[in-house]
Amino acid sequence: MDLDLFAERFSSALPLTCLVYDNRGFGDSDTKEGQPRHEIIPAQQESDYSDAITYAQSRSDVDKNKIGIWGSSYSGGHVLWVGAADRRVKAVLCQVPCVDGWANFHRLVRSDFVPGLNQLFQDDRLARATGKPAGIIPVTDADANKLSALPTPETIEFFGVWEKKSNWKNEVTVKSYVCFQLHGHRPPALDPSSNVPRFRIEAFREYNPSANIHRISPTPLLMTVTENDTLTPTDISLAAYARALEPKRLHILPGGHFDAYAGTNFDRNTKAQTEFLREYLCT
Repeated sequence: MDLDLFAERFSSALPLTCLVYDNRGFGDSDTKEGQPRHEIIPAQQESDYSDAITYAQSRSDVDKNKIGIWGSSYSGGHVLWVGAADRRVKAVLCQVPCVDGWANFHRLVRSDFVPGLNQLFQDDRLARATGKPAGIIPVTDADANKLSALPTPETIEFFGVWEKKSNWKNEVTVKSYVCFQLHGHRPPALDPSSNVPRFRIEAFREYNPSANIHRISPTPLLMTVTENDTLTPTDISLAAYARALEPKRLHILPGGHFDAYAGTNFDRNTKAQTEFLREYLCT
């Protein structure tokens, strides 16, 4: 998603090194043998953030006592969790973050789709327990009457362009979507005889990235939102920001979710983020 452009802007303006990577199973990153690609398990991705911090600290060109983390959209929620839990982090920058998956899910998904989705989630769990491949759904679909993970017009437009210039695929596992729905809420109990890895299922119910936002302090937090975000709704993010403690900073950009990444907003956005990094990480 052109995140390297953010890294280039930061590293050209500040005396810092940026580590940019694809989440496991996406882009150029592999995954464990036998595990599906394009599966989003937040707890794994959060753990990968901490592993990335460890790697960065091992490098001679990095000050291990001045580590900042940056995340956008789904990963914008991850950095809230990691920033609270991993005290090696000295600055947190979250951009158009997903802060509450349960609330987010019910904004995105039509209510008449929910019963069918719940059945889909159950069927996929049972199928995977018997060794069948992970179920797949599209990330976006131009037909509003068809199931997709992110059913918004701005998502269709953005990923339609991104698919043409990258190796991104318009697919995600059903289990990823289960995780998105259960973001911060308990899933149904599993039969103890099931061979589905329980620790992963249990991790879903623990995952609500803004639950510990008040524990990020005294680490500085910058939250960037857009005025009309329909993918990770602005009001949900602002409610989470209100619970954060000082030092914190809020930057509101015009436009929708993907307007934070490009166009005239890119300069406005990276300028504010650069100044935040200069003040809290590069002094």
